Amino acid sequence: MEHFLETWGEALILFSIVSFVLTLLIVPAIIIHLPADYFSTRHRHALPVQHPLLKYPLLFFKNLLGAVFVVMGIIMLFTPGQGLITLLTGMMIMNYPGKYRFERWLIVRFGLLKAINWYRARHHKAPLEKPASPFEKGGMRGI
Repeated sequence: MEHFLETWGEALILFSIVSFVLTLLIVPAIIIHLPADYFSTRHRHALPVQHPLLKYPLLFFKNLLGAVFVVMGIIMLFTPGQGLITLLTGMMIMNYPGKYRFERWLIVRFGLLKAINWYRARHHKAPLEKPASPFEKGGMRGI
């Protein structure tokens, strides 16, 4: 462990600082631009490009960017930074099975919806609508 820290310690500190600064810039921009009904509707926002030669490379880079955010979020759970919000942002960017259900489950936990809506209010944006309970009509059952 000591050898690892001697070899990679400075790089880990630099990575932590850079990722912290990047999340301070990028995550708020994403939060502000989310539609208010992002979590309360089944309609998902698709990529505007439909041509296969552009659509699939864009999808690849979108998922790669999301994966970078997920990794940065996990790292920031243990280092300075906005770990949960960055992790959620990465999960929202990526495409994977069960994404919609997971996002709705996660947003109502850990005070994330309250924190995001507080930030949106500071920037004069409508609050994100709370997803329906899984037990209410139109909830998460069958998704």
